Amino acid sequence: MKKKTIIIAEAGVNHNGKISMAKKLIDVAVEAGVDYIKFQTFKAETLVSKSASKASYQISNSNNKDETQFQMLKNLELSEEGHFLLFEYCNSKNIKFLSTAFDPEGLEFLNSLGIDIMKIPSGEITNLPYLNKISSFGKPIILSTGMASLLEIHDALEVLIGNSISLNDITILHCNTAYPTPMKDVNLLAMLSIRDKFNVKVGYSDHTMGIEVPIASVALGAEVIEKHITLNKNLSGPDHKASLDPDELKEMVRCIRNIDEACSGSGIKGVSPSEILNKIHSRKSIHLKRNLKKGEMLEESNLIMLRPGNGISPMDSTTVIGKISKKNISAYSQININDFN
Repeated sequence: MKKKTIIIAEAGVNHNGKISMAKKLIDVAVEAGVDYIKFQTFKAETLVSKSASKASYQISNSNNKDETQFQMLKNLELSEEGHFLLFEYCNSKNIKFLSTAFDPEGLEFLNSLGIDIMKIPSGEITNLPYLNKISSFGKPIILSTGMASLLEIHDALEVLIGNSISLNDITILHCNTAYPTPMKDVNLLAMLSIRDKFNVKVGYSDHTMGIEVPIASVALGAEVIEKHITLNKNLSGPDHKASLDPDELKEMVRCIRNIDEACSGSGIKGVSPSEILNKIHSRKSIHLKRNLKKGEMLEESNLIMLRPGNGISPMDSTTVIGKISKKNISAYSQININDFN
């Protein structure tokens, strides 16, 4: 039976550095019915060099094409006080707070907040000191795998498991880090390859436009879905355009919950309670094709299979052929075995 999919609304940096906007994103996530809302915990000084240029999607999605990646990220930082405010706001709204840290200090801070899951972003999968640090807390881990090969995933798992993280406490997210991801590059079946290769729980972190791919991933067996959200796709910032607006988020959650329910059965093919009555109305039973006189033998040519299906099944037609009629029976009457010898 399929478990309820964990849905993470990735607020990321779509708060544009404003706590008021971050709280509105939390409200959106709560209204949609997701399980977690996730932010990003970083200090620009320990994340990127001051001369690093922005990625192409960051340039195209920003109103300031001249700023460096450092300048962009500096404007998108959340202070420690801001984290506390958002953590408490999530508690008051009955939604779980989550964040991704990008350095050991950030991991320590998030652990001090008491979050119940640690998240490794795609860019840190090859960062050995980071992997050692995140596994030191002994908490369940979600590992994103954008840009990674199976070998790199294997190496990261070796570190986590070597640091006493149980495989049962690790969920690996298939991911493509292009913003947005072209459909031809989604390669959703890679999620199943990861599951089969490492015998681990899997999910999908989506950066496509729209909601159909994360929905499809749930039908394939994703246990965790992560999707960026925004208040407005037209806002300035690196991730808004590839994010879901509030109405799209609601629709994605609705569809995923429907799929959760649709995939929750035993897997045993049988008649469901909602279709029991349809057997009578949709199936057929044996009827007479013509009038039959008393004493006449029932031949195969006398039979016709008609609805409803509350009589003798056509599968049992050989059991009535050769029977002798006890009375006159009209054409198109349903065959009753008691009317024959």
